[in-house]
Amino acid sequence: MRYRLLAILFLVLALGVGVYFADSRLPALLAEELPQAESVLVVKEERKLYLLRDGEPYREYGIALGGNPAGHKQEEGDQRTPEGDYVLDWRNPNSMAHLSLHVSYPNEDDRAQAEARGVSPGGMIMIHGQRNGFGWLGRLVQRWDWTDGCIAVTNVEMEEIWHAVPNGTPIRIEP
Repeated sequence: MRYRLLAILFLVLALGVGVYFADSRLPALLAEELPQAESVLVVKEERKLYLLRDGEPYREYGIALGGNPAGHKQEEGDQRTPEGDYVLDWRNPNSMAHLSLHVSYPNEDDRAQAEARGVSPGGMIMIHGQRNGFGWLGRLVQRWDWTDGCIAVTNVEMEEIWHAVPNGTPIRIEP
């Protein structure tokens, strides 16, 4: 029994180390000379985020969404990622996750629809990396939707996005 427990522990540690090294490139490579994005496209069904230039994708990333990803965000706590046209309007280098870019949700329409239903539309929708301290689990955690409505990528990918996407960049989130 003890050997089985040790074997399982060793397997878990080996998997964790493998996942860590698979997603740990040198920081100099993170901010490689990517062109500045003119816009960002998220396709929820594909679980993809695309950086666009001249209307064409030049970089793509796998994403995790909110725990209830189907449909447009309706209210605070519904664990949905909004759909529509927004702006990445500010950034937080000290967020609860590795870097974050704020999506300008809710807009006027979102607020009006929530008010008509008597609920809060919610907010603080971000593109972000992994929770601080858990970046080494990035690739593993990205296999399922785990956010409260945000768009999550690995820390390495977030570094690239952070450098390629300035404040004021439009973002379209499609179903």
